[in-house]
Amino acid sequence: MADPLTYRPASGSIPDAPGVYRFRDASGRIIYVGKAKSLRSRLNSYFADPWTLHARTQQMVTTAAGVDWTVVSTEVEALQLEYSWIKEFDPRFNVRYRDDKSYPYLAVTLDEDYPRLQVMRGAKRKGVRYFGPYSHAWAIRETLDLLLRIFPARTCSAGVFKRAGQIGRPCLLGDIGKCSAPCVGRVSVEEHRTIVNEFCDFMAGKTDAMERRLEKQMYAAAKEQEYELAARLRDDLVALRRALEKQSIVLGDGTDADVVAFADDPLEAAVQVFHVRGGRVRGQRGWIVEKTEELTIGDLVHHFCSQIYGDEAVASDVPRELLVPELPDDVEALTEWLCDRRGSKVAIRVPQRGDKKTLMETVGRNAGQSLAQHKLRRAGDLTARGRALEEIEDALGLASAPLRIECFDISQIQGTDVVASMVVFEDGVARKSDYRRFVIKGATDDVSAIGEVIRRRFHRLLTDEEKTEEDGRPRKFAYPPQLVVVDGGGPQVNAAAEVLTTMGVTDVAVCGLAKRLEEVWLPDDPMPVIMSRTSEGLYLLQRVRDEAHRFAITFHRQRRSARMTASDLDSVPGIGSTRRKALLRQFGSVKRLAAASLEEIAEVPGIGKRTAQMVLDALTNQPVKPAD
Repeated sequence: MADPLTYRPASGSIPDAPGVYRFRDASGRIIYVGKAKSLRSRLNSYFADPWTLHARTQQMVTTAAGVDWTVVSTEVEALQLEYSWIKEFDPRFNVRYRDDKSYPYLAVTLDEDYPRLQVMRGAKRKGVRYFGPYSHAWAIRETLDLLLRIFPARTCSAGVFKRAGQIGRPCLLGDIGKCSAPCVGRVSVEEHRTIVNEFCDFMAGKTDAMERRLEKQMYAAAKEQEYELAARLRDDLVALRRALEKQSIVLGDGTDADVVAFADDPLEAAVQVFHVRGGRVRGQRGWIVEKTEELTIGDLVHHFCSQIYGDEAVASDVPRELLVPELPDDVEALTEWLCDRRGSKVAIRVPQRGDKKTLMETVGRNAGQSLAQHKLRRAGDLTARGRALEEIEDALGLASAPLRIECFDISQIQGTDVVASMVVFEDGVARKSDYRRFVIKGATDDVSAIGEVIRRRFHRLLTDEEKTEEDGRPRKFAYPPQLVVVDGGGPQVNAAAEVLTTMGVTDVAVCGLAKRLEEVWLPDDPMPVIMSRTSEGLYLLQRVRDEAHRFAITFHRQRRSARMTASDLDSVPGIGSTRRKALLRQFGSVKRLAAASLEEIAEVPGIGKRTAQMVLDALTNQPVKPAD
C-alpha cells in the first residue's frame, strides 16, 4: 500500500485552471481519470487524511504511485478529453456504467438491398436503424407481428432469403400476407424499401398520418365497392391501433425526452432511463454503477451523460430534452457538449410539476427496484470473488491476493498447428481486451510449447517495461501478473517455472491445474495441493483454465480450417482465389464440398465438369467418373 504523500505534487505546481488529471500505478497503468474546473483545488482534495476519504477513493490513492494532468481552455474541452481518455484507457477506478441486463432492440438493416426487420442485441453497427431498447424480446416480436400486416417487410435471415429465391417459392409469411416476398420478385427493390421507410416513420412516431391514410383508403375502397380490399384495410387499421395502444401516451405535448432517475447507496447506484418519443414511451434501459468516490446525484448525472451519449453510435439518439432529478455543477458545459453531439439544441431540466414530474417519480421507483434486485443477485458474487482470491492466496502461499491472473493453454493435433492462448482475469473477472494468441513454432508437445509461450510473453514484459507508447503510457504487455496458471500438471508447471527462473523473473507465482482430478500443482513439488471441491478459489481457477482452453481451441480450429482450405484447393490445377471463393461461398466449407456430387460442383459459375472432377479427386483421393 503506497503512501499518497510520497507522490503528492507541490501545491504551488498545480495550476488553478480547468483540466483533466490521471492517476497511475507503480507499473505506469492509468487507474483513474477525472476532470476539474480547478485542478489545484480538486487534486489537493485527494491528499487529505486518507481516513476521511470515501473507501474506494482511499483504495485508489493508496494504489496509485503518481499523478499528472493536462490543462485545457474550457470545461467543455475538459469534458471531451475526460470522455476520450476513459474510453481509451478503461481505468479500473472510474465509474463504469454496465447494463443490469442485455436489452434487445428492433433493428432495420438499411444497409442491405432488401432491408430486414429483426431483434438485435449487443453493440450497434453502422447502416442499421434501431428502435428501443425494449424490456423483453417477446414484446418486440408481438409488436412486429401486428405491424407486419401493414408493413409486410422481410424478416427472414440471409440464408432463408437466398434459398427462397433459388427455389422460386416464398416462405409461410409470404403466403399469409405478412411479407411482400421480395425474394421471389413480388415487389421490386424500390417498392420494398418504400415499405421499410414507412415502417421506420411509424416507429419514429409519425403515426397520425399513417392512420389517416389507411382510413382514407378504406373508405375509398368501400365507395368503389371493392369490399375485400376495404375489409383488408380495415383489419390493417385495427392492427395499427392495437400496436399504438401498447405505447401509451405519457406526455401530451408530444415531447422527445429521456427521463433519467437514480437510486443509490454509499457503494453503488442504479440508473433507469425511459426513452419518450412523440409523447410515448418507446423504450426503457437500466445500468448499475460502482461508486469510486463520494458522488452526489448531480455527479452521477454528469457521468451518465458523458459516458452514455459520448459514444458515436449513440450520438444520434441524444434527445431534445433530458429530464434529470438534479442538475450537475457543470450543467452549462455539459449542455453545450450535448448540443454539439446532437447538432441542435438540447435542454437539461429538473421537472417541477405536472406529467413530467409524475413520470420522473415512476422512473425513480423503477430505479429503486432495480438496485434492490441487483443487490440480491450480486451480493453473493462480490463476496465469492473476494473469498476466491483469498483462498488462492492461502492455498498457494502467496504474499498477497492475485489481482491479475494469466492462464496459458496449448492446443494441437499430433504436433500440427500448435497454438497457445493467454487469458487474463483481473479482480476475478475476465479482461478480454488483454487476451492474446500465439502460433508456436519448433515445439511438438505441450511441455516444450508451454516453455516457448512463457518465454515469449515475459520477454515482451521485460522489453516493454523499458518502452512506452507515443503518449508516454506503458505498453499493454508491460503489466505483470501476480499468478501464472498453466493447463496441466507437474511437467508443464516445472517447464514454466524453469523459464521464469532463467529469465530472472522471481516475483510471479506459477501453478498448474490438472483436469483429471482438478489438482493444483506447484513447481518442484512432488505432491499436488488439494483444494476443496466446494472452494470458491478452485472454482475461479477452473473458470480461468476453461476460458483459456476455449480460447485456444477456437484459434486452433481457425488455423486448421484455413490450412485445409489453402492446401486442399490451392493444389488443384486451374483453381485460383476467385474460383476457390466461389466454391466455398456455394457450399460453405471444404467438408460439404467434398460430399457434393460432380454435377453440383460443375454448376458453380466458372467451374466445368473437368475442373469439378479434379476438385473431387483432390478432396477424396478417389477418381470420379464423369457423367455421360
